[in-house]
Amino acid sequence: ILKIAIAAFILWAIWRWWTSQKAARPTMDVAEAFAVLGLPETASAEAIRAAHRRIIAQVHPDKGGSADLTARVNGARDLLLDRLNRNDAEAS
Repeated sequence: ILKIAIAAFILWAIWRWWTSQKAARPTMDVAEAFAVLGLPETASAEAIRAAHRRIIAQVHPDKGGSADLTARVNGARDLLLDRLNRNDAEAS
């Protein structure tokens, strides 16, 4: 029972940390996300992925970039792909 309690506490602590990190992140609107990736608002999912790959190769911390900029580029990709998926689901 002690091992279960310790595991539950660790999972709870990780969950609390993760939710606080998510809440601390500034939100990004769609127009800003397109600007971050340098894409027009009519960009396809493939164009979004290609722009993300191109930019992340330059700004990733392993390549001398910053973690904040990497998070911003990842957030832009996620927002735009989620928006496309949501629009596709609504259309069908």
